[in-house]
Amino acid sequence: MSIYTKGGDRGETGLFGNRRVRKHDPRVEAYGAVDELNALLGLLRSQPLEPADDDELRVVQDTLFEIGADLATPGGAASVARALEGIVQAEAWIDRDDSTLPPLRSFILPGGHREAALLHLARTVCRRAERRVWELADREPVPVEIGTYLNRLSDLFFVWARRANQRHQVADVPWQRAPT
Repeated sequence: MSIYTKGGDRGETGLFGNRRVRKHDPRVEAYGAVDELNALLGLLRSQPLEPADDDELRVVQDTLFEIGADLATPGGAASVARALEGIVQAEAWIDRDDSTLPPLRSFILPGGHREAALLHLARTVCRRAERRVWELADREPVPVEIGTYLNRLSDLFFVWARRANQRHQVADVPWQRAPT
């Protein structure tokens, strides 16, 4: 079987269930943003990471893949249980790792160590994916747990970025307001 079908050559794509939509349809935007986030996490996992961190990122990737499948399926809700588990897990990871970090006294700029910079990028892509999911939810039913999971995940990536900088002994860079 050929990898190319030519079915999208005129700006349409197929959803699960054989429904055809434009490639800029909000549903395609939503699952495309989740796919982009998952690919970015794959790039992050190609970096030297602590084995436990790599394992946790793998769990996130598997969850995102399920969520993407639901978003590509009108009425899809098979990922709800996994998203609910993911919300609880993300909150536990946030609490665990945030407790080891110094308190924030100002906003920080994305960056620092490469691992932290990739996590900050993942945070922003995750927030875009969340926005696309809520945009889709304004038009069609989408399980609220998917949006909630993505919201929690962006918080997790922020904490993990700070943790990566701390681990690599790179200071978070505070944002400085321009002089007035």
